[in-house]
Amino acid sequence: MTQLRNSFGQPVGMPVPDWTPRPRPPRTAMVGRFCRVEPLDIAQHAQDLFAANGDDASGANWTYLGIDAPQGFEAYRDYMGRMAAGDDPFFHAIVDAGGKAVGVASYLRIDPPNGVIEVGHINYSPRLQRKPAATEAMYLMMRRVFDELGYRRYEWKCDDLNAPSRAAAARYGFVFEGIFRQAVVYKGRNRDTAWFSITDKEWPAVKAGFERWLDPSNFDAEGRQKAGLAELRGQG
Repeated sequence: MTQLRNSFGQPVGMPVPDWTPRPRPPRTAMVGRFCRVEPLDIAQHAQDLFAANGDDASGANWTYLGIDAPQGFEAYRDYMGRMAAGDDPFFHAIVDAGGKAVGVASYLRIDPPNGVIEVGHINYSPRLQRKPAATEAMYLMMRRVFDELGYRRYEWKCDDLNAPSRAAAARYGFVFEGIFRQAVVYKGRNRDTAWFSITDKEWPAVKAGFERWLDPSNFDAEGRQKAGLAELRGQG
């Protein structure tokens, strides 16, 4: 496919033939082998999430989120109720194989006309961290965006100082795009924002890596991975 040019011969971009706005994400569950990702519902999920987040006694998980950890169940339920009521961000609970909600993630900055969507507001409790379900949840959300809804671009943004989030983005296959300096003020401090993305052209290789990693043959009898996600993504 060749670059489009205007009447002066200047390049104006690659054509996107037959493009139409994409649907918004539906309010239905995404089901995998290790977890289920479903729209956040306070009646179903708040108590489980509050208990799971209680394992993070120091509140360290909230360091780079927009607020500090709510104190007490009532405050937490009120906060999650506000989050669950919105369509953008569109919050989801991550439910483990035992049926307990152990984390949240959302779609946000949903842009159907341009086919762009971001994943964010991720808060994995200690009960989800470093578990296969943690990786599978991200795969399920990506698969919906690209395979089911046909979006062109999937974004990940975080505080530039948030080293675990930056490492997770790289592990999941996002491409680092740069730093937006002095992008946000939160909790009385500056945030330089690191931007990452995956495009629809990159998705097939990213998807193949996830599926190799999630295959039962990649885990030993104790449930430990045999090969890493980045390693398996490079085998395509």
